[in-house]
Amino acid sequence: MSAHKYPRHRQITLALSGASGAPYALALLGRLLAAGIQVHLLVSSAARVVLATEEGEQWPGKPEQVAALLSERYQAAAEQLQVYGKEEWFSPVASGSGAPRRMVICPCSMGTVASIASGASDNLIERAADVVIKEKGQLILVPRESPFSALHLENLLKLARLGVTIMPASPGFYHQPRTIADLVDFMVARILDHLEVEQELVPRWGYGHK
Repeated sequence: MSAHKYPRHRQITLALSGASGAPYALALLGRLLAAGIQVHLLVSSAARVVLATEEGEQWPGKPEQVAALLSERYQAAAEQLQVYGKEEWFSPVASGSGAPRRMVICPCSMGTVASIASGASDNLIERAADVVIKEKGQLILVPRESPFSALHLENLLKLARLGVTIMPASPGFYHQPRTIADLVDFMVARILDHLEVEQELVPRWGYGHK
């Protein structure tokens, strides 16, 4: 698979780990692809369980099959969606010389937070996050956990002090949501805003309000 067709500023790594929040991930993936961003997709084994539980999604086992399935669903351009296995160490996201400068882990489990905070890099998601941190890129974590324990908070604080953006999946209500999709859109819009990807899902505060 080739990533050279897209300049690095038009590439984003999106990782799904095993926290609740599959609707956020699917909506974000669709919006990124619709915006013409090349997405490097990483999916943990636990995330597959969450996808099946929350969305009834049974993705095929091989990365190339997942890429074909999702590319057709979201009408992605050729080579726009790159999918890697959890130990595909020769993928671009595993090295600072090839990884996108922006990465989102959505949803992000507390186990993934702990592994990143400790620098474990035991799988490709953790390694990709480690690369973005060491290259001083933009890493956004979207945890979905309640309540946070002191250990969770300590790990999140450690990462925040390294420049990681912690964006809990806590949708607001000032846009007057009426459906679950409205709540999902709120979080996806916030993520896109931080990535500087244009979005019209939810107006920014002070715009479009009467």
